[in-house]
Amino acid sequence: MNSTYFNTLFSPVRVNKLEIKNRIVFPAMHLNYTPDGHVTDQMTAFYENRAKGGAGLIVVGGCTIDRVGGGHFMIRLDTDDFVPGMTVLAERIHAHGTKVFAQLYHAGRYVASWMINGETPVSASAVPSKLTNEAPKPLTKEEIRQIQLQYADAAMRAKKAGMDGIEILASAGYLICQFLSPLTNQRTDEYGGSFENRMRFGIEVYQTIRAAVGADFAVIMRLSGSDFVRGSNTINETVEFAKALEQAGINGFNITGGWHETHVPQLTFSVPEGAFSYLAMKVRQAVRIPVIASNRINNPKLAERFINDGWADMIVMGRALIADPQFPEKARKGELHEINSCIACNQGCFDNIFNGLPANCMVNPIVGREHEIKVGKTKKPKKIAIIGAGPGGLEAAVTLAKRGHKVDLYEKEQWIGGQFNLASTVPDKEGFYNLLLYYAHQLEHHGVNLHLGTMISKNKLAKLKADEVIVATGASPLIPKIEGLAEGLEDGFVRLAWDVLATEFPGTSENIVIIGGGAVGCDVALYLTQDGTMNEKTARFLLENDAEDPLLVQQLLKQSTRKVVMLEMLDKTGKDIGRSTRWPIMQQLKRRGVRMYTNTKVTKIGGGKVYAENNGQTQAFDAGIVVLATGVVPYNPFAQSKDKRIHVIGDAGATAKALDAIRQGFELALTL
Repeated sequence: MNSTYFNTLFSPVRVNKLEIKNRIVFPAMHLNYTPDGHVTDQMTAFYENRAKGGAGLIVVGGCTIDRVGGGHFMIRLDTDDFVPGMTVLAERIHAHGTKVFAQLYHAGRYVASWMINGETPVSASAVPSKLTNEAPKPLTKEEIRQIQLQYADAAMRAKKAGMDGIEILASAGYLICQFLSPLTNQRTDEYGGSFENRMRFGIEVYQTIRAAVGADFAVIMRLSGSDFVRGSNTINETVEFAKALEQAGINGFNITGGWHETHVPQLTFSVPEGAFSYLAMKVRQAVRIPVIASNRINNPKLAERFINDGWADMIVMGRALIADPQFPEKARKGELHEINSCIACNQGCFDNIFNGLPANCMVNPIVGREHEIKVGKTKKPKKIAIIGAGPGGLEAAVTLAKRGHKVDLYEKEQWIGGQFNLASTVPDKEGFYNLLLYYAHQLEHHGVNLHLGTMISKNKLAKLKADEVIVATGASPLIPKIEGLAEGLEDGFVRLAWDVLATEFPGTSENIVIIGGGAVGCDVALYLTQDGTMNEKTARFLLENDAEDPLLVQQLLKQSTRKVVMLEMLDKTGKDIGRSTRWPIMQQLKRRGVRMYTNTKVTKIGGGKVYAENNGQTQAFDAGIVVLATGVVPYNPFAQSKDKRIHVIGDAGATAKALDAIRQGFELALTL
């Protein structure tokens, strides 16, 4: 049945003999839900939830084909012991009309020896990994053939388990990439040298799998559109590899960005929506089989456009379906305001995954707990008052209202969102504002009584006719004891970071000193230096009309005229920023010319200077304006209250990340 909305996105598509009900693909993502390699109830419930939400295809993985190719905590398909769990998973996904592929994975030199019980990783050549700093063992021809047969054995196990197809992983810098790239393949036999020879391993992997699974079984490959590593393969080589694979009989391609070790961000909010879809387009122009576009395609309008414009046949939506499993069904019905959009914060997904923790999600606190949490209606509706409409208070309000409670939400400002409003002013963080639009719709949709511009004092608290009270009043800026700071705040020489982010900055373009190099300090630095660069519209105009040297335009896009210094007393700038997000932010700050000092404690402010100590030496920094970003402290005006109705969440109790505040609001709402 065709939908009124996004008809192309929700039309069926064929991959080999397999018909898939729509063009939305949930990609393979390691979730840390399989501590011993076996499919778990946690993993099954997670994927079934995405199938129930309407995804056309789910790719499960990466699935290791042997013990040396990946850690024991990966999903495993290296022995028949893992088939029963995969069978249950396939059945649960199929129950909702969704197809499922298994992604076959071999990390090559990217896997660390500790992950495989001390064994040496293998690769095309003995070129050390930039991720692990270990040199792999070069594969012999006999070992190459053995690995290819292991790929085929794993594919047969997936087929036996009821999977509808196979995706071979040849992206991100893993084993097949290591054979393809001249940087990592220094062989002199038929698997090295020319690009034709370097393609041989990957093509033979496909051919060996095809011989095992038969002609009718769907087999696709996930390719790096461009490695984005200097001296390695570009889209030109990827197109040639794709054409050779098509000639060999493969059924489709999933095109993503670059290697893990690239300097080009792949996952963060700085990556524009659909930024790498041009890579899929170039492949699609060269082949006649389905091509899937990947990376930050988070809204159905963009997905529909890419398909209609001939850039892709299918669209990967990974974090979009983590944030909202019902995304496809809501989009099909045109209920776009109901979609809880991913904001690319990475706090719950990739930051957790890279730290060896199970994936969850800042905007969807059920993620990873689908097997144990259900938001059901309460049998005893209550009147509940929430004080503070920051992220924790908003999540508590919506969840409580969904459960059938009568909720009054009080906010002293004239708008909801708390610190999210400040975050949304930072370049590339507009997603935070989209989340607030979602919450605003949810408040109205579920009948929450919102009281803006309403301050709840201690006297008013006592008079609130509520069975329970949730205090979600957030935090206030920490004002350290620094000589001259109070005077500077009074005369405007010193400004609070929150005030800078909340208003258009009128200050000088030179000698801006930021005290504090944590997440907020970095946000302020990005916010301030954005205005000192060429805007994207001007750059596009100059480039389209060949009006200026592209290198000069590139320089003006990157470098800011604002002179900013950031002083951090800890040993690392951005220490509280997540692992997957910090390095692109540091990279961007350096490009913008921000001078960052660590182990530097500010001791005095005054006379147009900031004085700071580093290793026992005092240094004076010229300052036209000083911005204070030294952290926050909990703000709870009811901390001494004896009112037994009170529950405290988020920064009002102890300062934490937004993920924690939203999770606390959600979990408290389930208990009331």
